[in-house]
Amino acid sequence: MWRVLLEPYALAVEELKVKFEHMKEAYRKAGLYSPIELVDGRVKSISSILEKAQKKHIQLDDIESQIDDIAGMRIICQFIEDIYTVAELIRKRSDMKVVEELDYVKNTKASGYRSYHMVIQYRVETLQGPKDIYAEIQIRTLAMNFWATIEHSLQYKYKQNMPEMLRMRLLKAAEAIVVLDREMSLVRNEIMDAQNTFTVKSRIVADILNNIQNLYKVANKREVIKIQDEFFRIYEGEDLESLQQFAKELDVISEGYRAQSLG
Repeated sequence: MWRVLLEPYALAVEELKVKFEHMKEAYRKAGLYSPIELVDGRVKSISSILEKAQKKHIQLDDIESQIDDIAGMRIICQFIEDIYTVAELIRKRSDMKVVEELDYVKNTKASGYRSYHMVIQYRVETLQGPKDIYAEIQIRTLAMNFWATIEHSLQYKYKQNMPEMLRMRLLKAAEAIVVLDREMSLVRNEIMDAQNTFTVKSRIVADILNNIQNLYKVANKREVIKIQDEFFRIYEGEDLESLQQFAKELDVISEGYRAQSLG
């Protein structure tokens, strides 16, 4: 029974992971800053489902309609601003219907917990046909996720009876993370510019090296070595504009050799 029950949720988690990873890569391939840094997902364990059902007095027949986090996704961002960007991206998607949103970033829990929660309705195709299920998406910064992971482990250890001194230390740590996230937001533009430059440079270098490798197959070796030496000279100069110009010129040379081979 449990295997049949949980299979569609496992399918949903795998599909959602692929879709969010694709969103992240689409930004980067376009040379843009991605608001998504990391993506993870899980299906709630049977013991956790039963524990939650017991705690909330949910009958077994009502588990799927009453528990909305059997399938859970976690999206990690670098900055607080990214959280709301990701939430908006999810709202605009036609393959996910948002049914609930809880903002624990602006409305921090008493424990210090901060995260943005969205519950979506998502359709999976099973052997028995289409099935609409609920999935919870937690969106948080790297710092928020670090704190939440530690807090969750301690709650599990102490079974909701955490010592007061430890609780207060966690609360102070949560306050420090609020300050950290705010400070990072103040330098967000500079960090994004640096990351974008690194991404663009990495893509250009990869294209140049690929062109040089292909030239070794068709061009005079001495000529290719000269091109390679010139590339290293420009690369060491760390001038992105010169690197871009060199890449364009190399494209023209490579295209000439391709035309010759076709002729």
